[in-house]
Amino acid sequence: MHLTFTDAIQVACGAYHSVALLSNGTVRCWGYNLYKQCDPVHHTFTDVIQVACGYRHSVALLFNGTVRCWGDNGKNQCNPLHRTLSDVMQIVCGSYHSVALLDNGTVRCWGDNDWNQCDPVHNTLTDVVQIACSQMHSVVLLSNGTVRCWGNNGVNQCDPIHLTFTDVIQVTCGSYHSVVLISNGTVCCWGDKDLNQCDPIHLTLTDVIQVACGVQHSVALTSNGTVRCWGNNRRNQCDPVHLTFTNVQLPCDNLMLW
Repeated sequence: MHLTFTDAIQVACGAYHSVALLSNGTVRCWGYNLYKQCDPVHHTFTDVIQVACGYRHSVALLFNGTVRCWGDNGKNQCNPLHRTLSDVMQIVCGSYHSVALLDNGTVRCWGDNDWNQCDPVHNTLTDVVQIACSQMHSVVLLSNGTVRCWGNNGVNQCDPIHLTFTDVIQVTCGSYHSVVLISNGTVCCWGDKDLNQCDPIHLTLTDVIQVACGVQHSVALTSNGTVRCWGNNRRNQCDPVHLTFTNVQLPCDNLMLW
């Protein structure tokens, strides 16, 4: 089905479903639909500018700054709270929670709060410029280049080490680890390292322009268009095939996807 799309400008993935944003502002979904994460409700949207996926739910940001959700609502991931938001500029999803960045630099969360993913700590933030979510924790980048985290800290994914960063330009999260890109092109990681998600290999990188995380692995795009990976390789997530890429480019909107 997805092969019929010729004008997609952004894609997002949940656990078993995918969402594509088309250039005309409409949305298409395919995959597992038991929780209506591919429900036809999304076909009524005509002015979407960003999409994000949780484990079994989907979120769309509309041109007017409002948010729409569909799919599993067992943990209030699609709670009507989001309908009161009117100045949203970015959305991201964890497994069972969602986070929205408003144009005044504040953050709103809804959904599962079993691990404080939606803890009121985020309500004290006033100068956020980027947000990222993992399964059960969230990371935000402030305008002064510092980072704040909240949520599950079982393996130090919200460890105070992040408070020492002062020149971060991008944040991203795996399931139990976090990665930041520093303005000098270097990368720093913290959290779970059982499968080398925070392996020292990242310390050798000096010209990175974007980072992304999977469940247990991380990927970095360097300025010369090459790609580097580290972390769990049991399914070839970090297979040497990536070393053959030489002209990879950033997406036109440089959105960070969970």
